[in-house]
Parts: sequence; C-alpha cells; structure tokens
Amino acid sequence: MGNIRKEEVDAKWDACADLTLRRFIYSTLAGAFGGLLLFRSPTSRWASVAFGAGVGIGSAYSHCSPLFNAQDPSPPIQLKIEYNGT
Repeated sequence: MGNIRKEEVDAKWDACADLTLRRFIYSTLAGAFGGLLLFRSPTSRWASVAFGAGVGIGSAYSHCSPLFNAQDPSPPIQLKIEYNGT
C-alpha cells in the first residue's frame, strides 16, 4: 500500500462499510416493496428481496473498489494481430 497512513485506511474502511450498509438496506427494502407490488408467490417475493440485496452490495463494491487502488500484479496482455491478405 505504499506510504498510506493507518488513519487513511481506517477512514476508507469506515466510509465503505457505511456505504455498503446503507445501499444494502435501501435496495433490500426497494426489492421487498417491488416484490409486494409485482408478485403473489412468496418465492418470487423473496427472490425480489434477494435481487435487491445483491444489487445494493454490488453497487457498493463497485463504488468502494477504486478507493483501495487494488491493482492486478500481472501486466495487461497485448495482442498483435497480423493479416497476410491471402
């Protein structure tokens, strides 16, 4: 992580935990409300709740991931395509 102070990392984790919790709760509630309006079957309603929860967690992950600058140690692959004209 280089020269990042512990306080900076702690602040990032706190912000991401807060964001994840809020997005998880809001999207789960939205999924539950949508399930109540759109579906009759309890299975479909629970699937709607689970989908909402997954959307919330995925959204929080995609927002928090760049904060930690997780870089892939392998270099990007470059392809060279040649055409012979035959």
